[in-house]
Amino acid sequence: MAPTRPRQSFSKERFWEKLKDSKTQTYHDPTATRGTVSHGLRTIAWNPLGTLIATGAADRTLRVWNPERQNVRYSTELRGHSAGIERVAFNPVKDAELCSVSSDGVVKFWDVRTKAVINEIKGLGDAFTLAWCPDGESLVVGNKADNLFVLSPTQSNPIASHQQSVQTNQLVFCHSGKKIFLTTGEGRVKILSYPDFRPILYSSYDPGLPFTLNGHTSSCLSIDLQPTARLLATGGSDSIIALWDTTEWICQRSLIDMTGPVRSISFSFDGSYIVGGSDEGPGLEIVHAETGENVLSLKTAGPCPIVAWHPSRYWLAYSDLGSLKIWGVDPERK
Repeated sequence: MAPTRPRQSFSKERFWEKLKDSKTQTYHDPTATRGTVSHGLRTIAWNPLGTLIATGAADRTLRVWNPERQNVRYSTELRGHSAGIERVAFNPVKDAELCSVSSDGVVKFWDVRTKAVINEIKGLGDAFTLAWCPDGESLVVGNKADNLFVLSPTQSNPIASHQQSVQTNQLVFCHSGKKIFLTTGEGRVKILSYPDFRPILYSSYDPGLPFTLNGHTSSCLSIDLQPTARLLATGGSDSIIALWDTTEWICQRSLIDMTGPVRSISFSFDGSYIVGGSDEGPGLEIVHAETGENVLSLKTAGPCPIVAWHPSRYWLAYSDLGSLKIWGVDPERK
């Protein structure tokens, strides 16, 4: 498939006018339920060009879809994990290299064109987080024992491990790959150097105390960096999305219209719009990141804990009642 051309960025006034009639496509997997295990998508990821989208489920189903062809016969199933898929992510510089993280403690690297496992790393415990360094040369995987592993897609053992002293949830890299942002059970975000995991900033009140972002009253669960890198978004179990200025590290605004814990956050390709996903309450709200205004509401059948904007189009992928759905794909396009 040819690379997808980026669409023009729309102002918040034009966004609703241009996209209010966009349709939602459902990508149904008829083989998804195995035995008594619920399917339940746990993770969604676009490849760098936006020509493929991968999904991982609690029943071990790992599938790569063509977003323009919703029939399952145009998808690819990847088999090999012995437990639920917790996280998937494509290599940011290789369009067909996918990494999957499972609670079986195994991280697998796939060539989605051939279905081949090109590398795997075992013994990582109950792994559930994943973030690629932007250069595609390394990645960080975390487990529920709060141990973070630095991995290479070409090596069968971890490069390093870094035990954290507090509950560590999700993480994201800065665009240069020199910093990582870690969300914690204390409702804070740690800013560390990469690959040595050392604090970069320190408190102005206590020079020996590492500086953290503190914007949530309970556990900080999700995080995303705006493509323009001006804002960092964090989501908590307090139902709040906090938007942080990345120069002064001041909270610019808080979005308080979510229902339930914010399980995922995603910025649109131009950084103009943001969506949060929760496992409580139906519907999704597309919000203008600079003003906090709701610009469009999407009706859904149930809660949508996972959301992911396309890397170059106003297409929004999300999970609804355990299935993949994509809003914005042209249903007439073949």
